[in-house]
Amino acid sequence: MPPWPGEKRAVGGYTLFVRRAAATTAPSEPAVFVHGLGGASTNWTDLMYLLRDRVDGYAPDLPGFGHSPAPPDQNYRLDSHVRAVAALIEELGAPVHLFGNSLGGAATTRLAAERPELVRTLTLVAPALPSPFPRREPLRLALFLTPGLGRLLFTRTRREPAEVQA
Repeated sequence: MPPWPGEKRAVGGYTLFVRRAAATTAPSEPAVFVHGLGGASTNWTDLMYLLRDRVDGYAPDLPGFGHSPAPPDQNYRLDSHVRAVAALIEELGAPVHLFGNSLGGAATTRLAAERPELVRTLTLVAPALPSPFPRREPLRLALFLTPGLGRLLFTRTRREPAEVQA
């Protein structure tokens, strides 16, 4: 289906392009849908359509994504995205049902933890959350890049079957 219409809004020092799928029933509660890295508000078009009989949906393009201009301070860190989403929710009149995917999942999780008064419910779709378990890959890469040691490991690894190398 075509994306919902949207408009640019100035919120908390950011300019966000926000799509809206107005609820078909009243009264309704607001819901905010936050996209992932490389995504945009259009990622939520279908779900917003399906939920429009339950919630008044808002999907912002995070600063520097979609139709939203870059953040004024050129800060693309997670905290910056959290502040932008919080500012939008404050403008809407919290609390909201909050949806997040990937990077948006990380931002909405942090927002819910830091500002629980803004969040009625939190729904995560494949959130990009840090793992509490250390991974071997960064250590292996560092070893391969170590002068002298890297060549030795590379020579040894080449002798292993492809399945083991992968």
